[in-house]
Amino acid sequence: MKLSKENKDFTAPIIIAIDGFSSCGKSTMAKDLAREIGYVYVDTGAMYRAVTLYALRHKLFNEDGSVKTDELKKEMANVHITLKLNEKTGRPDAYLNGENVEGEIRGMEVSSHVSQIAAIPFVRTAMVAQQQEMGKHKGIVMDGRDIGTTVFPNAELKIFVSASPEVRAQRRYDELKGKGQKADYNEILNNVKERDYIDSHREVSPLRKADDAIELDNSNMTIAEQKTWLIEHFKEIANKQL
Repeated sequence: MKLSKENKDFTAPIIIAIDGFSSCGKSTMAKDLAREIGYVYVDTGAMYRAVTLYALRHKLFNEDGSVKTDELKKEMANVHITLKLNEKTGRPDAYLNGENVEGEIRGMEVSSHVSQIAAIPFVRTAMVAQQQEMGKHKGIVMDGRDIGTTVFPNAELKIFVSASPEVRAQRRYDELKGKGQKADYNEILNNVKERDYIDSHREVSPLRKADDAIELDNSNMTIAEQKTWLIEHFKEIANKQL
């Protein structure tokens, strides 16, 4: 699952952990930052989404939306997730058992079930082990829910991103409509709020801001403004490693 890039600078490579709530633009800013500084980007959310897609395809959810955990645990050995760089977009696509599922894992069906999957201890253990392996050589930007608290608690730069549920729902709505997919704002808003609660209250690695993380509320920021903010903080931390 290794993606390689050359660091564009001569600063010592570091680990950049970007955590935060769903649909607050973590992946976009992490991808752009990684491309700008020549780091490897890993979208941990895509990994959990791929597991969710596998569970949906194999009918591992009960009618009430709960997960058939015993059956999923037996199936985990058959779930192989890889991230491969898309030469056209310059960003990694998620593959499930050799199939490119990047488009399918971004739909509402997966979004409505991913928090339940991500809350399962054995799923998190498996994903965290893979994520830690990816970052052992540093020079990586990783975004998710528990990167700065669980995956890389010693990351040199930790960012915690937030935005209001309404802003995040509108962004998600615009994203889906832009891809030609069906989207209902109220459904998305309810999903955002539900995911916030599940992510923040799960037993294993709940979503929370690391004590040494820098918080970024991007509710009223443009992508360009976020990029400038991130680059400034990266340079400040990276230069200290020399």
